[in-house]
Amino acid sequence: MQQYLLLIYIEPALLQALPSEEFDALMRKCLQHADQLQAEGTLLAAQKLQPVERAQTLRVRDGTPRIIDGPFAETRELLAGFNLIVARDRDHAMRIAQAFPWARFGSIEVRPLEDMDAERERVGAPAATAAASP
Repeated sequence: MQQYLLLIYIEPALLQALPSEEFDALMRKCLQHADQLQAEGTLLAAQKLQPVERAQTLRVRDGTPRIIDGPFAETRELLAGFNLIVARDRDHAMRIAQAFPWARFGSIEVRPLEDMDAERERVGAPAATAAASP
């Protein structure tokens, strides 16, 4: 099984045009679908992001940090949330993504994750240690 990150991008104007009852119904359907995927062991993590007005972007060039408010990219679609899933292959991951309603209001990028243990080995970094319990 491969891990995939489903990056949820939305066009705010499309969502804002929805009556609140319709948006709430879509959100309930989305949450029910996520709960089902989590119960199956397919959904590992999911989170809705706060509005872009609360974001900051950091860039470092020539050793100088620059922080700007909001996302750096200029686009109509904004990153609104993500789902981390496990799927048999890319087609399976795409079917999971299609069951979420948000592509109607933007897009869902389906991207496979790299194996970080393999990357650590490749670059000669020590194995990750488990976080200490609080």
